[in-house]
Amino acid sequence: MKNIKPIYIYGIGVILSALVFIFLSQKDETGFPKNAGGITNRQMPNDNIHKGLNNPAQLPNQYNVSAEIMKRMEMLKQAADDNPRDTAKQKAYADFLSEAHQPDKALVYYNKILSLYPGRIDVLFSVAYINYTERKFSAAEKILKRVISFDKNNLQAYYNLGALAASEGNKAKAKEIWNKLVREHPGTKIAATARKSLGEI
Repeated sequence: MKNIKPIYIYGIGVILSALVFIFLSQKDETGFPKNAGGITNRQMPNDNIHKGLNNPAQLPNQYNVSAEIMKRMEMLKQAADDNPRDTAKQKAYADFLSEAHQPDKALVYYNKILSLYPGRIDVLFSVAYINYTERKFSAAEKILKRVISFDKNNLQAYYNLGALAASEGNKAKAKEIWNKLVREHPGTKIAATARKSLGEI
């Protein structure tokens, strides 16, 4: 890591900022956690989970999170565990775990939902987001392709495939995907976002 020049870090930062924007700004369309948007931001998210944290690198844990939040987490877990077929309770707990920087635990509950309803696009996007933040780009790509297999017109999934390509350094593929969105879906939000990303890549 010492040998990476600052210019490369800056370039990666610009790309990741664009990616995080699209991965997180469309909650209604994608189901990604809304307050996870500070991933490349230096500021701590302003939510109940992160309230007691002073150091942005510090993860929430039993020593720095309020008793109220820990109690809420326990209640969500109990509700999810007591109702294994209630996907609303499973998702509420999984989303909470994801926001609390516990992706491995969140995936367990997201996968329980997918075992019951494999076509839950909101859950698939949450899983793709976790893989993206864990830099498991290949896994994220497979999940996004699953979204497309259930909804071939899901423009967000196509955009995110371009974002993954960009984060892997494949600018040509990202440009191809984003140009196609601009060309075939003029006047849409996703086309505007794709056009903006093309200008930043």
